[in-house]
Amino acid sequence: MRHTLVKICGITNIDDALMTAEFGADALGFVFAESVRNISPEVARKIVKRLPPFITTVGVFMDQEINYVNKVTDYTGIDVVQLHGEESTEYCKKINRRIIKRIKIDTNDTSETLFEKMKPYSVSAFLLDPGAGSGRTFDWSKAFGIDLSFIIAGGLTPENVRKVVHLLKPYGVDVSSGVEKSPGKKDGEKIARFIRETK
Repeated sequence: MRHTLVKICGITNIDDALMTAEFGADALGFVFAESVRNISPEVARKIVKRLPPFITTVGVFMDQEINYVNKVTDYTGIDVVQLHGEESTEYCKKINRRIIKRIKIDTNDTSETLFEKMKPYSVSAFLLDPGAGSGRTFDWSKAFGIDLSFIIAGGLTPENVRKVVHLLKPYGVDVSSGVEKSPGKKDGEKIARFIRETK
């Protein structure tokens, strides 16, 4: 059976990137949108060049110019684009990388309404998240029965990730603040535990 993939997001420096890869993360996220974890394309490019070959690199953008997104991904060598805003289906068609599209979870959403939000998009996977960088979880049962590749984000920690993996068997889980010492600085022990708990 396929195991749930782990993406560690908000990588800001080479030491954290190499440590995270060493612990067995499947993907690293680099935030090019406005954030305390924002990274410049120049620094991201240097990090991407030093990563092992089987690590997937993900660039996070939010309602930014299409040309900017494509330029940054070409320059840095990022593999996948994660769109975190209100990007339309037409916008997505103009991005020259595989796409993860964030779907915002509202309190009144059900699995049916989530599926309706996801259905128009032709993307590689969806990120189900209650709010950009909110650090809050959501009612995971809302994702029951969704027959599309989805990644769970929002409030995940080494303490609760096993539960969501067991409950939903998602394509992936995405964590940032849940494995940090401080914003933008990762905690190796937490990352190691988080990855262990998903296996």
